[in-house]
Parts: sequence; structure tokens; C-alpha cells
Amino acid sequence: MEKSTQIFGLRAIIEAINANEAIDKIFLQKGLSGDIYKELEDTIKSKRLNASYVPVEKLNKLTDKNHQGAVAQIAPIEFHDLDNLYENVIQTESKPLFLILDQLSDVRNFGAIIRTAECTGVSGIIIQKKGGAPVNGDTIKTSAGAVFKIPICKVDHIKDALFFFQANEVNVIAATEKTEKLVYDMDFNLPCAIIMGSEGKGINPSVLKMVEHKAKLPLKGKIESLNVSVACGAFLYEALRQRL
Repeated sequence: MEKSTQIFGLRAIIEAINANEAIDKIFLQKGLSGDIYKELEDTIKSKRLNASYVPVEKLNKLTDKNHQGAVAQIAPIEFHDLDNLYENVIQTESKPLFLILDQLSDVRNFGAIIRTAECTGVSGIIIQKKGGAPVNGDTIKTSAGAVFKIPICKVDHIKDALFFFQANEVNVIAATEKTEKLVYDMDFNLPCAIIMGSEGKGINPSVLKMVEHKAKLPLKGKIESLNVSVACGAFLYEALRQRL
């Protein structure tokens, strides 16, 4: 059952953080001050949580309650630790397939990708703690419930996941137009991790520099890019086709 996905009020959010609630994202009103507000900021920093500073109008859209300048979104799922997930996966899968999402911002794209990942046998999805779309009601709805069936990990930075996979000899493949190689030239019959970039910016250049294998999809039309969830689906189904 989906639990409540929202907490509002300064003290309530502090208490939720200290109680180790699975907080996905916190929205703070720009320009506020005061002792409790400062205490909340310090608590957020100490726990390395994801917070965004927004106009009061944004908070008023999130809730009609007395939010006091702070609204937190609770993840309806438990996030996994990457080390533990990997250890569990390699006990049962010789060729695990992971998906790394570099700061996707649209929750519906996120949900659609989760659904496709579950359908194509992805072992786990890795996202960054800060800067990406939250797991909320829209994500759940668009994923058709797949969000409850596939492990999702949060890392401090996408580079942390890359270092981890490279150290464990997992073949990392970046989906980018900045290459001449097509997705069909890649060998997915190995332990693999596919990286997809954000809707507007693609994969962060500093992340892309770390990746040896890069691939793109052929485009015949006049529009130069695909929706990220569609592109992700094409990559995942090519991986699945090779593995069948």
C-alpha cells in the first residue's frame, strides 16, 4: 500500500529526518530565516538529503496546509544500497543488467523508464540523491506499479556508481549522440550498466568522460533526439534481444 508521501512544517520535517523516514526530496521557501529554519537546514546537510529552494507559490501548490516554508516528500519505497544489491544480484545472475539515470527531471519519464526496465529484466536502477525526479504518486502511476518490483539505489554522485561498476568489471555503456557507434554495435552479453542522461542536458560531460563505451540510436527524421524514456526502451530491448 502506498503510504502518505508528504510532510509539511519545519519541526515535523526535522523529526521525520531524525526518525530516519525515507525522505526523497525537501522543498524550502527562498529567503526564510529563524532558528528552527536554520536547524532544519543543518539537519538536511548533516544527513546529505536533497533540498531545493523555491518560491512560496511552489509550496502553496504542493499543499494547502500551513507549511511554514517547508514541504518534504516521502518516498513510498525503500531505496537499496548499491553494494548490497550488487552482491545479491551476482549470486543469481551471471550477466546482470543495470540502468543508471543521470538526473532525469520528469517524474513521468522516470515512471515510464522504471516500467520498461522491469519488463526487460533490469537488475536495478541507480539514481543520484540530488537533482533528479522524486519517486512520488505520478512516478508510481506511470510505472504501473513496477516501482515496487525493481530495486532502486541512490548514490551521492553518478560517478560513485561508475567507479563501483568499473571496479567490478561491469561494462558501462553511455547513451549519447556524441559518438559514431550505434547501439547495435555494442555487446550486451556481458554484465552491463547503461547510462541515460537528463531530458534537456543529456549525460553530464564529466560523467561521459569516464565512460569507455558510447552508443547512439539511428535517427532518420528531422528531429534530432528522442524522448529519453523511448530511447531508454530502445537500448534496453536491444540488450534483451541479444540476450534471448
